[in-house]
Amino acid sequence: MANTYCFCRAFVLVALLPLVMMAETPAPIASGIEGVISVSPSRPGPIRKDGPSTAPAGGIEFVVKRAETRVTSFITDAEGRFRVSLPPGHYTVLREDPGAAIGHWQFEVDVAPGAVQKVNWTGDSGMR
Repeated sequence: MANTYCFCRAFVLVALLPLVMMAETPAPIASGIEGVISVSPSRPGPIRKDGPSTAPAGGIEFVVKRAETRVTSFITDAEGRFRVSLPPGHYTVLREDPGAAIGHWQFEVDVAPGAVQKVNWTGDSGMR
């Protein structure tokens, strides 16, 4: 009975291994953008010397446009990170939700053929 239990357990672990490996490795993209979006100031009032003035812009949807045409959108993770596949060209990345009415949330980026452009953007929250 113990041998059967050990065999079943080992079989399940081996069967799940490929799934775990695929989940940890993001799929490579031919060209596009990846990076982090932060927000500053992160709270109203004076900036404290002992505290950060920026915070991750997590869980926010951004729209990617080429000229005036919407190409795609993405949502940042809790740390403000994102990754999006795009063909080569010039793009504008911006917020269009009601929360974007205050502050500045528009960024420009050029994507080269066969390259992933790394960016680190900071949006203006509009708080003072």
